[in-house]
Amino acid sequence: MNIAEVGKATGLPAKTIRYYEEIGLVQPLRSDNGYRQFREKDLHKLAFVGRARSLGFSIEDCRSLLALYEDRSRESREVHQLASEQLARVREKLAELRAMEATLSQLVTCCHNDDRPDCPILGELSGDFKKVL
Repeated sequence: MNIAEVGKATGLPAKTIRYYEEIGLVQPLRSDNGYRQFREKDLHKLAFVGRARSLGFSIEDCRSLLALYEDRSRESREVHQLASEQLARVREKLAELRAMEATLSQLVTCCHNDDRPDCPILGELSGDFKKVL
């Protein structure tokens, strides 16, 4: 398979596939003319990494998960640990997003949304909720 076919099958852009090759996540064969020749196992690894990245796993986490996937003597607790750590990061981000949402909601509610120049949103962004520059 060539890079375009692999990209279509995995949903990954060619640039991402090239990057994953550059950092050693996949090592496709090279034909005599230098073109990449992806095997089924390369396709599988790329799809695996794509799914892991969509869940927010870092490249290094993906590298670890791939190694664990290929290690038939792995212990599931290692995979569980990586996933649990990622879940904690996701929950932390969600808490940050909820706090952002609450602040923005309050600011939007406080804004008069009229033709007057005073605006609590600009006041907050400038560091003084009551004063607008």
